[in-house]
Amino acid sequence: MNSILSKAKLGSQLGARPPAAVELSPQGVLAAASPGPGQPHHGGQAPVYAFEPLPPGFLVPGIGEPNLRAPEAIAAAIRSALGQVSPRTRAVTVVLPDTVVRVFVLDFDSLPGRAAEAYPVLRFRLRKMIPFDVEHAGLSYQILAADKTECKVLAAVIPGPILAEYEAAVRAAGYEPGAVLPSSLAALEAIDSLEAVLGANLSGLALTTFITNGQDLLLYRTLDLPEDPDLRLQEVQRGIAVAAAYYEDKLGARPSRLQFSGNYGAGEFARWIDDPSLAVVDLAQRPETRAVTTLHPTDKDLSVGTPALGSTSIAGVAGALAGSR
Repeated sequence: MNSILSKAKLGSQLGARPPAAVELSPQGVLAAASPGPGQPHHGGQAPVYAFEPLPPGFLVPGIGEPNLRAPEAIAAAIRSALGQVSPRTRAVTVVLPDTVVRVFVLDFDSLPGRAAEAYPVLRFRLRKMIPFDVEHAGLSYQILAADKTECKVLAAVIPGPILAEYEAAVRAAGYEPGAVLPSSLAALEAIDSLEAVLGANLSGLALTTFITNGQDLLLYRTLDLPEDPDLRLQEVQRGIAVAAAYYEDKLGARPSRLQFSGNYGAGEFARWIDDPSLAVVDLAQRPETRAVTTLHPTDKDLSVGTPALGSTSIAGVAGALAGSR
């Protein structure tokens, strides 16, 4: 499906995404870049990836308080990770944690064709739906379907100060935010199928479930997870069960497969949800080659020379590169 894009802020859908992406999470900074003309592995070959870990507490996602508690260190990690993948341009797609972006599927009778006229309509509709100032928020939208009687719109909104934080860190690293995407919307781009898909993206803080059917987005739901491990497990199981039931209700059949991305492997997540009728597969396979990462003395489980991408899924950056110019 087409992406929600942002140039300097959430709000522009013009042009293709940059050929490089960087995902920021509490675990670290994951960068990826597509090889360009004249470079090795150009012509549909896999991107190159790099990961720079962050100490606990340096990045704390949320909508109410500053997220980047050590902005200089985070800018340095962005600079290092992107430097290792040698992007062709200074513009990069920035992938953010799901918990800092609110995503809605909205129904209208109609929506103005010009973006300048559509944005006030969207902001008015969202005013009572989000717990922050919508007038100064970053906002982007995409029309999913429209006819003479109705218009279905995908909208993403992020607090203005939070967006400014992340953009400032990218610029401090020497790059320019050419597009901004929440992690799960970015991961959707990695799905190469027009068939109905049930998917889930699990971070340390939240579970996002989604259902796509061709170019349509039937469900997109982000749940904040409790810290208690037992309660977290119950919430994850409940979230997947609700999404599977919604899939059956909308499409008339139980899902047989779930495409998964997150801080765990598909096999481990399958054990979490404990549903024998639902095969869990990785939404994006981790690369066996084309990964470069600086190893640190704390990486005790890594042998010297072994590429490491942390525990973060590559689905977000891989999807962000889909359709890049």
